[in-house]
Order: sequence, then structure tokens, then C-alpha cells
Amino acid sequence: QVQLVESGGGLVQAGGSLRLSCQASGSISSLKVVSWYRQSQNDEREFVAFIKNDGSIDYADAVKGRFTISKDNAKDTVFLQMNRLKPSDTDVYYCNDGKTVPGRYWGQGTQVTVSS
Repeated sequence: QVQLVESGGGLVQAGGSLRLSCQASGSISSLKVVSWYRQSQNDEREFVAFIKNDGSIDYADAVKGRFTISKDNAKDTVFLQMNRLKPSDTDVYYCNDGKTVPGRYWGQGTQVTVSS
């Protein structure tokens, strides 16, 4: 059983930055991949980015060039650095153990709100 806990959300003005963290209860390196998804009310969860154990990375087109995913195995944590935020990035952000198709484990989510 893996538990994922997100943190780092908040309220920021358009153009600003936030860094989200996803901490695993066990070793983050035991997960083959860790991803970020986001969801608005009444919408499906949308893929944002993933990072694999071999270091390969992919992003959704909507965030390429603005978001950066990284991980710190020593801290069992995956980060999502979000720059040049837009109001359309407002969502609840979740981490997961899948890639572009979600895996089994979800965190509780962290709210990101970008004001115009």
C-alpha cells in the first residue's frame, strides 16, 4: 500500500509561481512512475506530467514550457514547479502512480487558485 500526500497549493496571481510536492509514505523509488493530474469541479481528472524511475518525463501540451516535474529520492518526494500560472490552471492537483492513464494510488489533492 502506497500513500501519496500533496502539498504546496495556494492562491497566486496570474504570472506567478507555485511548487507542489508529492510525498510517498514509502520509498518513492519503489514506484515506477509518479504523475500529476488536475481536476476542476464537474470535469474529469486531466493528465499534467509524469516522471519515471529512469528519469524520462512527459507533459501535457497545456503546461509544456511552464511546468517542471522533478523528484528527490532521498526525500521520497516528487515536485511540480509551476511558473507563469494562468487562471485556467486553477484546479485541484493530485499525484498518482500512473502515466497518461492513471494508476491505482491517489493523494488527497491540493488546491491551486490563480487569480486574474
